[in-house]
Amino acid sequence: MKKPIIALTVISSLFVNQMSYADTVNAKQEREHTEELVGLSSGIVLGAVVGGPIGAFIGAVTGTFIGKSVGDESEIKAQQALLAEQQTTLQQREEKLSEYAQQQHRLQELQTEVAKLQSHQDKTLTELSVGMNVQFKTGSSQIEPIFKQQLDNVVYMMAAMPELNLNLMGYADRRGNDVFNQALSEQRLIEVTNYLASQGVDESRLHGEAFGASAPLHEEQNFENDFFDRRVTLKLISESAQLAAN
Repeated sequence: MKKPIIALTVISSLFVNQMSYADTVNAKQEREHTEELVGLSSGIVLGAVVGGPIGAFIGAVTGTFIGKSVGDESEIKAQQALLAEQQTTLQQREEKLSEYAQQQHRLQELQTEVAKLQSHQDKTLTELSVGMNVQFKTGSSQIEPIFKQQLDNVVYMMAAMPELNLNLMGYADRRGNDVFNQALSEQRLIEVTNYLASQGVDESRLHGEAFGASAPLHEEQNFENDFFDRRVTLKLISESAQLAAN
């Protein structure tokens, strides 16, 4: 009869002391040692039943370690779950970064292809523009029939390629004074522009400038060279190139 009473006394004493100690620790320690207290209490009861006061003490120590092990295992599982979640998030971010890198690479490839196509188009337009000149008689701005046929071909080309614009540059030969030559080059430019517009080309696609006798094709002045200086030069240009030039 005495052993159970002594055992209960020891149990009460240990349990009260343990609870007093638990009240003095902070909130974080309370959470961390909850499992230990559960193990301690279970160990005391189990030890008291089995071996009296000494058994209660041994049981308390053993129960503490049992509770600590249970708490550590729960903490490990929680950390493992958190780590798994973080790894999943990291993997998703890496997949998005990889996808973004692929899109950037594809964009660069497309930009390179567009640049090549633009360069090829500009080269082709330059080749087409070679020799596209309307020549005039001395002191005249009238378009001769042979050059009207050439202008009709330009009209057809611009109708087939609506993204094209046309630059027109009017010139005069070096005979006469600068004022007359400037006016004559302007009148020739007007005649060519009006003809193209009359054949259906939108005037917004026609861009012209007159230069008088300021840009002869040859340094030497003679009858033949003067003929080629009396001209309106036509140059096809893409709309994108026109915007870039402006």
